[in-house]
Order: sequence, then structure tokens, then C-alpha cells
Amino acid sequence: MLPPMRQSYGRTRRRRSHHALVAQAPTNCPLSGQPKAHHKACDESGYVRAGLKVKVPKLGIGGSKKKKQG
Repeated sequence: MLPPMRQSYGRTRRRRSHHALVAQAPTNCPLSGQPKAHHKACDESGYVRAGLKVKVPKLGIGGSKKKKQG
């Protein structure tokens, strides 16, 4: 058996040029106006999408749990 042909640095880097991570752009919650990630619940209001609001007091999502400041 022969070893496979070695790939050059340039060829390897050209292939990996598409592997970069892209930062997610947050959107604003229509109820509270706070920034939130797509497909995630808003911390203030619990809004996920039209017709769906969640409330998780233990995590402070859409509820009354007070967050520590400082």
C-alpha cells in the first residue's frame, strides 16, 4: 500500500475557508422590546412565537423571578 498524496497548505486552507462561525443576530421581542435569539423564549415576557408564550419561574423566563444585579 502506498500512502495517499499529501494536500498542500493552500488547498487545505481554501477548503477550510468556509468553516468560519457566523455570529447570530438577535431580534427584538414584539411584547417587551428586549433582544432575543430566534426560536428562543424571551426572558422578560416568555414570548417564543405568535400564539406561544412560556412561563418557567425557576429559570426566570416570563415570570416573577428576580435576577441578581452586580
